[in-house]
Amino acid sequence: MMTIFGIPIQAFLGQLLLGLVNGSFYAILSLGLAVIFGLLNVINFAHGALYMLGAFLAWMGLSYFGLNYWVMLAVAPILVGLFGILIEKFMLKHLYKLDHLYGLLLTFGITLILEGLLRSFYGVSGLPYATPDALRGATNLGFMILPNYRAWVVVASVVVCLFTWFIIERTRLGALLRAGTENPRLVEAFGVNVPLMITLTYGFGVALAGFAGVLAAPVLQISPLMGSNLIIVVFAVVVIGGMGSILGAIVTGLGLGIIEGLTKVFYPEASSTVVFIIMAIVLLVRPAGLFGKEK
Repeated sequence: MMTIFGIPIQAFLGQLLLGLVNGSFYAILSLGLAVIFGLLNVINFAHGALYMLGAFLAWMGLSYFGLNYWVMLAVAPILVGLFGILIEKFMLKHLYKLDHLYGLLLTFGITLILEGLLRSFYGVSGLPYATPDALRGATNLGFMILPNYRAWVVVASVVVCLFTWFIIERTRLGALLRAGTENPRLVEAFGVNVPLMITLTYGFGVALAGFAGVLAAPVLQISPLMGSNLIIVVFAVVVIGGMGSILGAIVTGLGLGIIEGLTKVFYPEASSTVVFIIMAIVLLVRPAGLFGKEK
């Protein structure tokens, strides 16, 4: 049997795939955070709870209304995005001129409310969500067995991340978004509704979290605490990539997922802390993050 550093190649590649799957969730969640912070200057601590809400909406759609995975993959992010629009419209918009701490405290409070409500109805033990029929099973690649659903998670996450990057960095709409956050009065002079644009941006950012939640539903047990277990790592990813950096969120999320997966192979004891060790090193060497702009 072929080995890599004394480890069977199938075990090595399997752990690498697991790291890539985790990295896909890190990338898409940190991308949503980066969009919201980069364009709105808001530290959205509710991102993990909205990711969890996306997973619960997928489960509710199937359990109560018979809506399958593919329907909820489209519907749940829209519902989460609409909920985010309400949060921005009636709560966050009043805090933009205040210190970042107020937005952080507000979104942290929203997290506690959502987790408490869902915990009171569904407990914390976790709910199963079946893998869609079209993505069940695995494909034998010869050198490893590739689970179809995990391959789909990676592909879907990368496509959504690259599409978001293209819209924000390479289109007129993205240019207006960036300009609107830096000089809203000038952009409004050209007839652009900046407050509406900001509201929709927040809705889109949290819709990405909802999309990630639906992707995670067949992989993880759906629990009110699933977001809080992940959000700290995602914040670390955003800091390493550079606060507000779209490309940094994508590359760092995928990269750190792979590093975390490989750490579980070579030194399992450090797998839960390796991301934070890297964050500490990056902050010492480059405080703005790997892709952030030094001020």
